[in-house]
Amino acid sequence: MAYNPSSRSCSYDSFCFLFITFVLPYFFLTKAQAASHCRASCGTIPINYPFGINDGCGSPYYRHMLLCSDSGILQLRTPSGRYQVRSISYSDPHMIVTDPFMWKCQDGHHFRATRAFSLDSSTHLTLSSQNDYLFFNCSEEKVIVEPKPIFCERFPDRCDSTCDSASYLCRHLPGCGAALGGRSCCSYFPKATESLRLMLKYCASYTSIYWRINGANAPDDHVPEYGIRVDFDIPVTTDCLQCQDMKKGGGRCGFDTQSQKFLCLCNQRSNVTTYCNDHSSSSHSKAGIIAGTVTGVSAAGALGIGAGLWYWKKVRASAPVTCGVQSNENRLF
Repeated sequence: MAYNPSSRSCSYDSFCFLFITFVLPYFFLTKAQAASHCRASCGTIPINYPFGINDGCGSPYYRHMLLCSDSGILQLRTPSGRYQVRSISYSDPHMIVTDPFMWKCQDGHHFRATRAFSLDSSTHLTLSSQNDYLFFNCSEEKVIVEPKPIFCERFPDRCDSTCDSASYLCRHLPGCGAALGGRSCCSYFPKATESLRLMLKYCASYTSIYWRINGANAPDDHVPEYGIRVDFDIPVTTDCLQCQDMKKGGGRCGFDTQSQKFLCLCNQRSNVTTYCNDHSSSSHSKAGIIAGTVTGVSAAGALGIGAGLWYWKKVRASAPVTCGVQSNENRLF
């Protein structure tokens, strides 16, 4: 068969048009989204190192722990569930979370079914010693409910096992001193999740109160508030300090999502293993960082490619060969 250059030109031009129309936009979209920064906030709460919402941002020690809803609600994921994060402090590393199953003032003496809040002991999160747990209507046959000072004088070896019925907070519930209506209350700090579960097995309900510093200029002045204070560590390395140094590019500390090795996330479209101004260091594609976004766009791109090829074959099969001449029969738009 003789080679027809005009026929090749027609097919080639049609394919180019379809490639530009259906396929290229997805490549540009993928590249633009892959180069986007790690989210710096969720609602009004700043998201700084060591945390990250996008996978690959922050420290791998806290990977997949924080979630941000479409409405801008930040949540902490633990073995016992997901809990709303009310605030995060990076200067005094801790976060305040709320447990909707815990007792609240408006519950009064109508106790609801509850469950034990827990943290994964293998993580860098810990329950703060500034929390006080209050337990209500406990069985005195199963739980030692005694005024702690008197009990500790009588039984010093069992002092830690008592639930203090003379607790200051039981006598001065924050915001609702008379809410219990005479029901019993005692204060106990569980040493482990299992001890908390045992307490709830024999108590009607419980709540957590943390001591908040009342003003920056009064470190010794604390006020009680409902909530759970969770302390966290900030793992600091030389690589991370260099990455964050504004003189060296002001990057964000992150990690490779597959190897979990350190990466400095830069404003450019690639990341480096040291700091952003170090052009000699090896670079890595950002596509591995914002993995969820890129995966979704790539799938859309694949659909676009498939649709483009199908449409191109249909045009080739049905359109008359009138290359270089556009008529009503072979018009594309």
